[in-house]
Amino acid sequence: MSWPAQAVTSPVDRWLRELRRAVAWRRRLLAAGLAAGSVAFAIQALAPPPPAGTDVVVATRDLAAGTVLSAGDLRLAHRPTGDLPRGALSITATATGRPVSSAVRRGEVLTDARLVGPGVLRGLAAGTVAAPVRIADAESAALLRPGDVVDLLAASAVPDAPTGEARLVASGVRVLLAPRQQRSGLTAGLGNGALLLVATSSSTAARLAAAAVTDRLSVVLRGP
Repeated sequence: MSWPAQAVTSPVDRWLRELRRAVAWRRRLLAAGLAAGSVAFAIQALAPPPPAGTDVVVATRDLAAGTVLSAGDLRLAHRPTGDLPRGALSITATATGRPVSSAVRRGEVLTDARLVGPGVLRGLAAGTVAAPVRIADAESAALLRPGDVVDLLAASAVPDAPTGEARLVASGVRVLLAPRQQRSGLTAGLGNGALLLVATSSSTAARLAAAAVTDRLSVVLRGP
């Protein structure tokens, strides 16, 4: 009785089989990588382009109303053009040295309307002017916020003058800028009190200027 002869595998044959396996595996990996790359390229090609943007001035920290802006308060940031408010500033030097008319949050885009000056009157009626008014009681002035509507009263500041009722010199004026505390940048000066910036007519601004010469001005907050 004879047994069938077993095939003898030489080391060379085994090495060739392993080599063919390795090549086949690497081909599969390469094909998978190429397929993944093709998919990624196709997705990128079909994705919409990023929105156009521009560099604008933003605040580097929270700013209180009346803060005089310095270079450290501002930086340029790239923002989508379609999301920008009208009047957005693009040069930090435009805002440096000017106070803001209302509180600003960190990262907020600064516009011309946020700065005290011609821009602060944007959106108000034609002929409106911004008039500075010194209020005798700085603590009362510190309670106000930009946007408040107030009446301004005048009482004689002349020593030994007869005591009388305060008279109304301006009614329903809007506060554009108000101090946050008694010793803010708005209260700088030799006199006492605090300085407000209000929106009013030219004629009312003239009355306020005349009253400031001889009278002490006070403020009354009006309801809605």
